[in-house]
Amino acid sequence: MKGGIKVAKNLEEKTLFSGEKVKVVGAEYEEGMPEGPHQWRKKILGRQEMLKYLQTGERYWFSKEWYGSEKRKTPA
Repeated sequence: MKGGIKVAKNLEEKTLFSGEKVKVVGAEYEEGMPEGPHQWRKKILGRQEMLKYLQTGERYWFSKEWYGSEKRKTPA
């Protein structure tokens, strides 16, 4: 079948609060243990990317001018 919808192989049947039974996709991860720790900071190649990463983090944690769903009426 060309262009069809792929259906997950690991469907689990769960019960909603209303009592209705539905099928949901179960866990999808590679089995086993990782060979070593994931060095995600090595993906940041240059100084400009590192500065952008740090500025974004500072804005997220310390700014009073947040956007979207992060915006609060009163500071925490």
